[in-house]
Amino acid sequence: MRIFVAGATGVIGIRLVPLLVADGHAVAGMTRSPEKAETLRALGAEPVVCDVFDADALRDAVASFAPDAVIHQLTDLPTDARRFPKHVAAHNRIRRDGTQNLLAAAHAAGTVRRFLAQSVAWQLSGDGGAAVEELERAVLDRGGVVLRYGRLYGPGTYFERDAPEPPRVHVDEAARRTVAALAAPSGVLTIVER
Repeated sequence: MRIFVAGATGVIGIRLVPLLVADGHAVAGMTRSPEKAETLRALGAEPVVCDVFDADALRDAVASFAPDAVIHQLTDLPTDARRFPKHVAAHNRIRRDGTQNLLAAAHAAGTVRRFLAQSVAWQLSGDGGAAVEELERAVLDRGGVVLRYGRLYGPGTYFERDAPEPPRVHVDEAARRTVAALAAPSGVLTIVER
């Protein structure tokens, strides 16, 4: 398949891209950071530098690659967990506006048969919870698959050495199970440790 991964240099995306390439898929990896393009090329993906909030550029990027599937791994999270409260609004915007833009671009491409999107396997309160509900409803309304990940742990996460409270999943296992989710029917998949 031809797979467009949005958020390809994030904590799951960076693991997902080489797994998809190893399975024989042609992969476009989207990042908003030009300096990360070479990393994606080294992983075997066609790098796409684009901001999800630039709807026209995003539509053109997705259409140009003509993917069979789009995998939404976009976040706006700081590398330091202590700074998380300052990023909540930006992350909720990704969930709302970013998701809508990516869904619209996938629809406009006319080639996309599968759409998978990152979500969370625990309840969020306030605007965060509302943003998650909007993301999930939008994806499901378009026949997509919602991937509800447990709290991630492992290299590059907020929990590199110690596992967080459940629900949780190791970041490498999350990436592996995302590849398998390409064959899942529309609906919600919960990706957590058993």
